[in-house]
Amino acid sequence: MEGRQRIGIGYDVHPLTEGRRLVIGGVEIPFAKGLSGWSDADVLSHAIIDALLGAAALGDIGSHFPPGVAEYQGISSLVLLEKAAEMLKEKGWRVANIDATVIAEEPRLGGFSRQMREKISQTLGIEAGRVSLKASTSARLGFIGEGQGIAAQAVALIESMTHE
Repeated sequence: MEGRQRIGIGYDVHPLTEGRRLVIGGVEIPFAKGLSGWSDADVLSHAIIDALLGAAALGDIGSHFPPGVAEYQGISSLVLLEKAAEMLKEKGWRVANIDATVIAEEPRLGGFSRQMREKISQTLGIEAGRVSLKASTSARLGFIGEGQGIAAQAVALIESMTHE
């Protein structure tokens, strides 16, 4: 395996819609709208999955968990995150750390970041101190600023388990 460490980046965005729960980082957030998508549409978990898969050169979330497949309809994205972590482990990689940002005008997410960090770190089997989460707005600009959607971006550092 070439190199001891690799970095990947992930991005995800979903529109807000009526009649859905809002789940971000595996945490249900009280809000009038939820994110539209095939799974639970957890933008934070999806961005982290893409960052991890990208770091390991294993494709992207859509190639492993495609929309339209019945078994993924409504599934918790933490289940998908756990599967992605297992894929990395099978290839000899482990998660070193995650740094992620959720971009939403509303709701305010700062009060939920500790819970999100705990859920993500537990799912990945790493210490919570290896997961950094931030919340930001888009200063009322664009579709996010107009309250039409929520986005997330993530960077993942993975390290080889064979170069101890």
